[in-house]
Amino acid sequence: MNFRRVGKRVDETMESSWWEASPKVSRVLGAIVMAAGLVVSPVVVVTGVDAIRRFGDGEERIDALDLTFQLFCARVIVQGAVALGLVVFGGLLLAVRRRHAALWAYVLIVPTVAEGMLTLALEGVVPDLLGPISRLVVLIGASIALDPGLIAERRLQHTLRRMDEFEDYEKDAARGMVGRDETGRGYIALDFFNIFWLFVIASVFGLALETVYRFVTSGAFEDRAGLLWGPFSPIYGCGAVLLTVILNRLWRSNPWLIFAVGAVVGGAFEYLVSWFMEVAFGITAWDYTGQWLSVGGRTSGKYMIFWGLLSVLWVKLLLPRTLALINLIPWRVRYSLTTVCAVLMVIDIAMTLMAFDCWYGRMAGRASSAPITDFFATHFGNDVMAHRFQTMHIDPSRSGRL
Repeated sequence: MNFRRVGKRVDETMESSWWEASPKVSRVLGAIVMAAGLVVSPVVVVTGVDAIRRFGDGEERIDALDLTFQLFCARVIVQGAVALGLVVFGGLLLAVRRRHAALWAYVLIVPTVAEGMLTLALEGVVPDLLGPISRLVVLIGASIALDPGLIAERRLQHTLRRMDEFEDYEKDAARGMVGRDETGRGYIALDFFNIFWLFVIASVFGLALETVYRFVTSGAFEDRAGLLWGPFSPIYGCGAVLLTVILNRLWRSNPWLIFAVGAVVGGAFEYLVSWFMEVAFGITAWDYTGQWLSVGGRTSGKYMIFWGLLSVLWVKLLLPRTLALINLIPWRVRYSLTTVCAVLMVIDIAMTLMAFDCWYGRMAGRASSAPITDFFATHFGNDVMAHRFQTMHIDPSRSGRL
């Protein structure tokens, strides 16, 4: 099949209808997003000013070195950045600059996730989390709708169905034509679908690898899953996504460069994950104290070397095979299956975070009598949580909760 000719016919048949309908939707969404940013901005300013006033009036005594105070300041700064980012993102949508808006949506996902994590660390699972969660949903949806690569892919899908050439395309897709970075600068296209399935596959295989490694080194089997349901370790999933995003353009580079970057990024990621789990829930999942080049017991030289070796293996060997595995998903159900699995994964993650929060509350003696806490106490009590998360130890005094 001549894909250049097909792509040209796609543009000719789809472009007029897309440009007629999309600008209106883009402007409406842009107005809503910009309004949200303009509303959040003064709220953030008022919160910061009020905190400064209370400190100046002596209503509250604040230790600048206190972890809770530092987390609060970090959240205010991140909220301000998100609010300004939403204004810019809304302006790009109003101007119907889709390519720039898609890039900005991807960029805003990072501080939005950071805002949610800081809120979780400070207050646990509270209604205030609905703000960053709803914005995250909007940003992911907008990035999917605006991403030029995904737009072209959807156009191609519809056109091929009409041209009765579906089977030929599906055979070519199975050979790895879908999901590559069309610019050639990176190996894989960093769109939602690829990133989601990278996360899922790495979560499963990472858990299997660690389980085997621990069994070989200690002779004991431990359930090292990181979610309530399923064989998933989200630490490996997030690590794979992070390494892919950072190393994607280095896939042709010298393995030593990939090793060095991967070791630093992997070590920093492991440190931050350990820090967040302790600050948010008082949980210690690993402790490398006493090991060579240990950094606060959260990472060490030994595991940074592991991260470096894993990075080289991932970029040079595993990433192409993982993309081929993703392309085994039948084209007909690519979007529907991904949507269903993403929803199930979000539910699993949300339930796990709430279970952690209730576990923390019980251990800290701060559990409420709300129906949701009673539900988790009944179905996911201390014994159940300790059995499911066998390598995690909780100490509420180590958290940074308000």
